[in-house]
Amino acid sequence: MNTWVMSVYRCLMCFSPQVILVQVNPGEAFTIRREDGQFQCITGPAQVPMMSPNGSVPPIYVPPGYVSQIIEENGVRRVLVLPQQPEFHPGGHSPLHHAPPPPHAHLPAFMPHPAMLPPPPHLYTGMAGGVGDMSSQYIPQYHPAHIYSEQDSHSPHGRPPQFVHRDERASKTYERLQKKLKERQGGERGGGGGGGVQMKDSPPPSPQKSRSSPPSMDSIYNGVVGGGKGLEAELGQGQTSTTANPETPLIPSCVTLQVTDIQARGAVLSWVAPSRAEGEGVSPSLEPLSYDVSISYSGKDGKYTSVYSGELLSVTLEDLRPATDYHVSLRGSPSEAVAFTTRSCEPDPPCPPRKASGSKSSTLVLQWKAPCDNGSKIHNYTLQWDEGKGTGGYEQCYYGPQKQYRVTKLSPASRYSFRLAAKNDMGVSEFSETVNLYTSCSVPSPPLPPELVKAGVTWLCLTWQRPSTSPKEDDIFYSLEMDEDEGYGFQPSYDGDELSCTVKNLHRSTKYKFRVAAYNTEGKSNPSQVAEFTTCPDRPGGPCRPVIRGRVLPNSFRLAWEPPKDNGGAEVTKYVVEISEGLSGVSWELAYSGPAMEHVCEGLKPGHSYQTRVYCMSEGGQSPLSETLQVQTPAVPPGQCQPPRVVGKPKAREVQLRWGPPCVGGGSPVSVYSVEVCGSGPQGSTGQEEVREVYQGSEVDCTVGSLLPGRTYSFRLRAANKAGYGPLSEHCEVTMGPGAPEPCKAPRITCKSPTVAVVSWETPACNGAVVSEYRVEWGAAEGTMQVCYSGASLTHEVKGLLPATNYFCRVQVSLSLSTKDNLPGTTLYNNIIVVVIVAVGWEPPCDHGAEISSYLIDLGERQSISVGPVTKYIIQHLQPDTSYRIRIQALNSLGSGPFSHTFKLKTKPLPPQPPRLECTAFSHQTLRLKWGDGPAKATPSDALQYQLQMEDKRGRFVSLYRGPCHTHKVQRLNESTSYMFRIQAFNEAGQGPFSTVYTFTTPRSPPAPIKAPRVERVEDMSSVCEVSWEPLLPMKGDPIIYTVQSMMGNSEYKQVYKGSATSYQMPGLQPNSEYRFRVCAIRQCQDAPELSGPYSPTVTLSPQRSELSAGSVSSVGPRAGADPARPLTDEQWAALIIMLCAVISILIAFIIQYFVIK
Repeated sequence: MNTWVMSVYRCLMCFSPQVILVQVNPGEAFTIRREDGQFQCITGPAQVPMMSPNGSVPPIYVPPGYVSQIIEENGVRRVLVLPQQPEFHPGGHSPLHHAPPPPHAHLPAFMPHPAMLPPPPHLYTGMAGGVGDMSSQYIPQYHPAHIYSEQDSHSPHGRPPQFVHRDERASKTYERLQKKLKERQGGERGGGGGGGVQMKDSPPPSPQKSRSSPPSMDSIYNGVVGGGKGLEAELGQGQTSTTANPETPLIPSCVTLQVTDIQARGAVLSWVAPSRAEGEGVSPSLEPLSYDVSISYSGKDGKYTSVYSGELLSVTLEDLRPATDYHVSLRGSPSEAVAFTTRSCEPDPPCPPRKASGSKSSTLVLQWKAPCDNGSKIHNYTLQWDEGKGTGGYEQCYYGPQKQYRVTKLSPASRYSFRLAAKNDMGVSEFSETVNLYTSCSVPSPPLPPELVKAGVTWLCLTWQRPSTSPKEDDIFYSLEMDEDEGYGFQPSYDGDELSCTVKNLHRSTKYKFRVAAYNTEGKSNPSQVAEFTTCPDRPGGPCRPVIRGRVLPNSFRLAWEPPKDNGGAEVTKYVVEISEGLSGVSWELAYSGPAMEHVCEGLKPGHSYQTRVYCMSEGGQSPLSETLQVQTPAVPPGQCQPPRVVGKPKAREVQLRWGPPCVGGGSPVSVYSVEVCGSGPQGSTGQEEVREVYQGSEVDCTVGSLLPGRTYSFRLRAANKAGYGPLSEHCEVTMGPGAPEPCKAPRITCKSPTVAVVSWETPACNGAVVSEYRVEWGAAEGTMQVCYSGASLTHEVKGLLPATNYFCRVQVSLSLSTKDNLPGTTLYNNIIVVVIVAVGWEPPCDHGAEISSYLIDLGERQSISVGPVTKYIIQHLQPDTSYRIRIQALNSLGSGPFSHTFKLKTKPLPPQPPRLECTAFSHQTLRLKWGDGPAKATPSDALQYQLQMEDKRGRFVSLYRGPCHTHKVQRLNESTSYMFRIQAFNEAGQGPFSTVYTFTTPRSPPAPIKAPRVERVEDMSSVCEVSWEPLLPMKGDPIIYTVQSMMGNSEYKQVYKGSATSYQMPGLQPNSEYRFRVCAIRQCQDAPELSGPYSPTVTLSPQRSELSAGSVSSVGPRAGADPARPLTDEQWAALIIMLCAVISILIAFIIQYFVIK
């Protein structure tokens, strides 16, 4: 039995192409179509690898008379095509028709499509040689490359195919084979005679011959070797075979469809591949068949839809409808459609239940629709809810056949979650999606008051919020009511479900009242709280032309204006003043913006012209500009001069200075210059600096004399014109020629040992002179001091001193000058040498014939000290203020003698430590300092005393206080200035160390009190009075402003003015009312809050008595001229009564003294 091994395949991976090995046996041929469109014939034995692009198992098509059998060996499947019977049955075979192409056009087929092969022009006759003739033409077995279509030149994953090339050797073999076939065909034509019938179109005489001889390219049609037509011609039957249209492939024979494993939503459809007759006389086609499965759910004659197209022999139908009749068929097969019915199953998940009408605050009526029953009637529904807990757990609340249910005993305005499932004879469906339903309130709660979104001149846009207690599912409507204050009350303005509304046709700058109420099917809520909104005003009119109030100052002037006649329905919020320098009016700058109707324009240049204008602003917008006002400022004193410079070299007692005019003239020429000097006073004074004027005149140079040699002076210059003096210039430091030096400071004495002291001193200020030598005098008493050193060194070591003894020391400076009058006086310093050592001396005892070798000094608790054969010894490293008991023992070669008598001594204490320094009270000129614990005042006999020092301008500490007190008040200080202090304590033990430096700062000085202001009524204006006062000078560059307070009758004081002007006109005075005024100066500090000074004395403005005495209001009223009938004020009457009482008392006392006592 001859067996064809058609293909061997192995699945590489899921959804990846499979390699199909087509094995061609010896004596057989396999034809394919290459990429270039040429046909290639491959003769056996050979294995042709081909690619399965869709990963499916290819169906194997066999000719009639053959059957396919699948054998699996070691995981490799082999498809064997075996003949069904050995006999040959000619005729009765329909030509083979191939299946349609694969369902995906972009994937290549397993075999070339039959449409790719052209129809054969003729059929060749059998070859005389038979099998033996072709045995010598077998070619060796080889493996050609995979065949791809033009669309599959690249792999689906972007990787190039592994084998894409053309086999030239196969092409040459095919050409040689075709050439030999043509030669044999020509030989048969020459030797074939007989019936005169040409046999070129006849097939081989038998299938065996057909299989033994290699087929030619022209004898292949639709992938099958040979053809039925040639077979019938050879047998002499004279019949013509039917050739199928290659565009409409048909199944070669009836294919029976079988439907198995029918489920509710799927079924398995399978069929058997058609078989071909054994006696065709030609080789079966190597190309597998393709099947197209169609399905119809509208009857046998209904519309069919393709559900599968491929080469497999079974397919699983999915996504079918339960309990539905279906018909399936193979397209192109003569077999009838197969009918089957899917099974019934549980219903589909129902839709979520919805809330129906009739729901109330404690009841929910739920309705739902029946889902698809899937062939089995629905009997019951299961409704579950979460009982309003919201925890995710559900409980059954209804089970039955109804499609609605009423849930009762619920909480108003609460959320409940429900889900639904249906049940039939096949089972229970899945639950529907969870739906959240809310119970309605009985009546909506009152909403919040409406809010204003935007306001216009004639409209208001309002919005409000939904009541927070109402659920979102409730349909709530709103009613907006408005009250126009016309006596009609609230009238409806809007009714709807929107949360905003625009109310139109309103009046400008008018206040309206609004309230909103919410209602639903249950009823209407109470209205909200009333909200008041005002429409926007119109643009105001322009202010009047500004006027000058008071007199024009060099750097400022007061500007006043009247409000506009039409404010546009709203109060003017602010006025804007613009100012322009010069008369051109090109550039304008903002000078003021605020609600006041007057302003002081400051920071102006003296002697310049300015233009001003005003406009106002309100809620309605900006008004037009007012008319322009021109102002001319007066001249000012000249500006700051440059510091004077020194001409030549300064002498010992005079210096020549020169300067230039100031940079700013102030609008007037300079008439005089003034030079001031600041420096130390004459020798022997307290050392405080003084400032005095040394020159005044119109010249630009001067010579300053009567100065001290070696001192440094500071000169300043200022200029003046008709407006006054200008500011002082910067300091010019000048150092005079050399002179006598200053006294030496106290020398520093350091005890090197109990008998040696080191004296050191500092070089004094020599005032330009050169020190030649220093003289040190030393002595135990002040009158017995002697010179112990003379030289240029700053240190000297004094030896041979007695321990624990007071000594006096002083240092004198000697200069290299010709006269001795320049020598400074000597300074005496008393220093107490405090030591913590003891010098011990003793007389040697009798040695009893053996020389004394050493002495032993016993200190009691301390370790004994052994010394050599000396009679003096200094004991060091003792504790201060400690008592010791000392005794001495002598030692020789024979032993130690007895101890001497014990004598007691006590070391002196250490100097005291400095106390902590604190500031207990302060002002702008004084500081009260406190240190230590004790009374403020102490007696001079106190053992512990203190020395307080303050640092001066030169960095030296100057003693302020020395005594036993614990407090001291430092006076004559400058405001806002930091001062550094240190303190030292001393007693009989000596002077202790100085403390750390403490820094205390004086505060700023408040302004001085202002004198009583003047109050006068303005002529022709009885309701206006003018309050004026004397100005104060600026304090260290800080400007001064003023505050005016007034009091009517016995009420409280109220502030009526605050500014930098020195006068104020108060309008709106009431007749027959008494007013009191007082003024306070305020210092505007640059980096600190304002400082207010004390108020001035109160001034009273009395009411008008009558028309004749309208001008006689008080002592500070308007000047009445020569009016003799001026009445007395209350204060004058009180003074007069006090004087009368005093006179009467004196008279009574005199009478008693004269008549009674005497």
